[in-house]
Amino acid sequence: MSDLEQFRSETRSWLEANCPPEMREPVRDDDDTYWGGRNATFKNDAQKAWFEACRDKGYTVPSWPKEYGGAGLAPAEAKVLREEMSRINARPPLSSFGIWMLGPALLQFGTEGQKQRFLNEIARGEIRWCQGYSEPGSGSDLVSMQTFGEDKGDHWVVNGQKIWTSYANHADWIFCLVRTNKEDKYHGITFMLFDMTSEGVSTKPILLISGNSPFCETFMDDVKVPKSYGEDVPGYVGTINRGWDVAKYLLGHEREMISGMGGGDRTAAIGAAMQRQAGKTGDELDPLLRADLAMFDVDALAFTAMSEKFMDEMKAGKGHPAQPNMMKYVGTELNKRRHELMMSTGGTQALEWESETTGGGKPSRNWLRTKANSIEGGTSEVMLNVISKRILELPGA
Repeated sequence: MSDLEQFRSETRSWLEANCPPEMREPVRDDDDTYWGGRNATFKNDAQKAWFEACRDKGYTVPSWPKEYGGAGLAPAEAKVLREEMSRINARPPLSSFGIWMLGPALLQFGTEGQKQRFLNEIARGEIRWCQGYSEPGSGSDLVSMQTFGEDKGDHWVVNGQKIWTSYANHADWIFCLVRTNKEDKYHGITFMLFDMTSEGVSTKPILLISGNSPFCETFMDDVKVPKSYGEDVPGYVGTINRGWDVAKYLLGHEREMISGMGGGDRTAAIGAAMQRQAGKTGDELDPLLRADLAMFDVDALAFTAMSEKFMDEMKAGKGHPAQPNMMKYVGTELNKRRHELMMSTGGTQALEWESETTGGGKPSRNWLRTKANSIEGGTSEVMLNVISKRILELPGA
């Protein structure tokens, strides 16, 4: 038995012993997802046990070094863990923008003090982060942002507004882009870190067409942001006025995260799942709908293969900087198609809005929510422009 086969066998045994049956069921509502944070509560004992087992094993962030709360797994081992968790339909033990976005940026740009403090807090689920990027007049053209930090020596005084700040009303801290030099568009932005309970920070939920409100407006009125939180723990990541370098790096990880909504194991074999939902055999479904389901399965599996290839290339240092743009575009378009198909197979019941039968109109609300997937994190049109210029190297119009 090879070392990797041995690791797979040990991982399978560990998962069987530590992942409760309740944590192998599909996520049905927001409470089924554990986000951690200072004010976090567990939905049930099974969720608590699963999180604590993974935290102690380093499996909330399995690829991170052990000194930062991870398991120190090699890429091949991390892939085996993902495959084995998928095999039993295990839920993620911890969901976190700290894991998906800030963590990779700190690993690349952070000081040792920042890594020791913030990465361990993220891995243990102690701090819940949100992202302060977009502004009312600066979305896809993010570099035009106007939130400004006035230098006061040992701190900045920040004034401005962010928008579409996911779960800002539940977050403990924010990683935020702030202009600190008005003379230089690209080299005048600083990537700051500060507590959401700081005086002058307020949030206001934004009601979406789906009736849900994961997004917020975030306001900063004379917020004092320290330049240091202790020895070797700056209040900013990277270099002052060079936060755009960090921001671009983080955006790649954000787009990978958003792209995961559309492909991968969760969407493979959707045809069979939709047939079960409709209570019909394949022969009883409309032939055109059946063909659409089959085509989706093919495209979703192709997306999974592409994602694995890109991940392996990036970890080997051979990835193209624009590959996350491809993943983001294809993944979000797939997710919209997936929910269109769910609505098609659900019939009139899928249009229901409030009954217990549909979980409070979950099919229709989720379908409406997917319309934002091709806007958030960079619109599909912007992604296609980047792909055409950076990967296909097409001439400009």
